[in-house]
Amino acid sequence: MQSLNLVPQSHLYQHNVNRNSASSILSIPLLKRPQSLCKSSVLRNKAFFHNTKNNILSPQRQNVSFFKSPVDFKVRRPRHVVEAGPAGGLGGHSASAGEPVDTPVKRTILTVAVAYIFLVVLIPFFNVFIQAFAKGVGAFLHHFLDPDFLHALKMTLLLAFVTVPINTVFGTMAAVNITRNEFPGKVLLMSLLDLPFSISPVVTGLMLNLLYGRTGWFAAFLKATGINVVFAFTGMALATMFVTLPFVVREVIPVLETMDLSQEEAARTLGANDWQVFWTVTLPNIRWALLYGIILCNARAMGEFGAVSVISGNILGKTQTLTLFVESAYKEYATEAAFAAAVLLSFLAIGTLWVKGKVEEAAAAETRK
Repeated sequence: MQSLNLVPQSHLYQHNVNRNSASSILSIPLLKRPQSLCKSSVLRNKAFFHNTKNNILSPQRQNVSFFKSPVDFKVRRPRHVVEAGPAGGLGGHSASAGEPVDTPVKRTILTVAVAYIFLVVLIPFFNVFIQAFAKGVGAFLHHFLDPDFLHALKMTLLLAFVTVPINTVFGTMAAVNITRNEFPGKVLLMSLLDLPFSISPVVTGLMLNLLYGRTGWFAAFLKATGINVVFAFTGMALATMFVTLPFVVREVIPVLETMDLSQEEAARTLGANDWQVFWTVTLPNIRWALLYGIILCNARAMGEFGAVSVISGNILGKTQTLTLFVESAYKEYATEAAFAAAVLLSFLAIGTLWVKGKVEEAAAAETRK
């Protein structure tokens, strides 16, 4: 019986695996191989990765690409691979100090920037807290007992609970398949992923109404099955999933594009299947970027207004989220309730920023190791 090599014929493997890559791959246990594999072929491949780990390959062998057997080879130019950090751009800020602000022009620019932040961000933000506690803490806490307020909070958390896991799984799968494969329409698909960034959320809600409304394309099917989309939680979830779709995939793709592929290639050579390669090699490299995308996705899901407002109908006690509750309460001159809901949303935003900062610190600490 003809012996089979562990190196697939359809892939070219370069032998310039660095020390860290080889050591991480060698930690994966050897998996069960087909019975047709020759023992000498297994030993030959294990010896190759052992030599790679100890960095004893000669310069002539480090740039060799194998085909059907290790005897047939050709020498190619070395490929320079950009090694990915633990979270792409997270924690990748330079530690060098900037230039001192010692000229009138620099001082003017800095003053304008700080004044702009105070006028646009900080003053309105602190004013929300001032208005919310204008009548005391007791009056502020009283609004948290309002059934409509509690229902709006429940809807906000449910939307985040449903949409964030779905977009996390979709974004990760899309990022891996886009970066690891070449196919017709790849550029178009990348552009479509950015569509929620360019379309107004109000237009998104209108599109969903035109599709799932009484006169929409799927109206007959929805009526026959008894499924309600418009003015229901289902439509709100669809709108939120649409506007939060790009966050995870756009954070993971840059890390996968700069990741050293030799680690995944070595794992497959040792017998790992696609799921094992993803779980033991790919996921540890993208974990910080993935977590960062989840944080952004969750923040957008809890703060979405336009698309949810159109598709939900803004029905008090039924399809209102916290953002919609703030608008309706303010229009009805219930300013204290509106500011109380705004404060709760602000606390959610502050918590998101705190988690985001911790993720960046952890990524930066791992990058410095």
